Amino acid sequence: MQNTLTVNDTEYTVLQLLGKGKGGYSYLVTDGTTQYVLKQIHHEPCEYYTFSDKLQAELRDYKTLCKLGIPMPRLLAVDAPQECILKEYIAGQTVAELLKAGRMEPGWLKQVQTMCGLLYPAGLNIDYYPTNFVPCSGTLYYIDYECNAYMEQWDFEHWGIQYWTAQAPERTNEI
Repeated sequence: MQNTLTVNDTEYTVLQLLGKGKGGYSYLVTDGTTQYVLKQIHHEPCEYYTFSDKLQAELRDYKTLCKLGIPMPRLLAVDAPQECILKEYIAGQTVAELLKAGRMEPGWLKQVQTMCGLLYPAGLNIDYYPTNFVPCSGTLYYIDYECNAYMEQWDFEHWGIQYWTAQAPERTNEI
């Protein structure tokens, strides 16, 4: 892992790798004052998902979800030539980490269902897997920007909810 990454000629120190998704690697970075998430797009193959332009898809999905009012980290910068974005860092553990520790808050399901109430009429789903959500100051944030056309088999009630229960199965690469 590199010690620094650059967005629009501004250098950030890498503090840690937060995770790897279908579209990129997310790093916790700092400019010495504030912490951010830097997502570096990757072009590794994904057998169960196809992308056209990953960066443009990320930006399009962000705009779509913002218009709907889904709580998400703010997009702060885009560096198209480097294929990376800089996002607000929502501090805290993911819902997946909290569930593993036996810490389920009943309000989280209500907040996801509220998000579904915005998404479904717009013909959309998000990735409901608990690693994509961070509770902070009473708000549940969707920290990914991915959204897809609505399909009942991948909505929260038919797919996502199973990962939010006490005995949740490991995620499979089915989507």
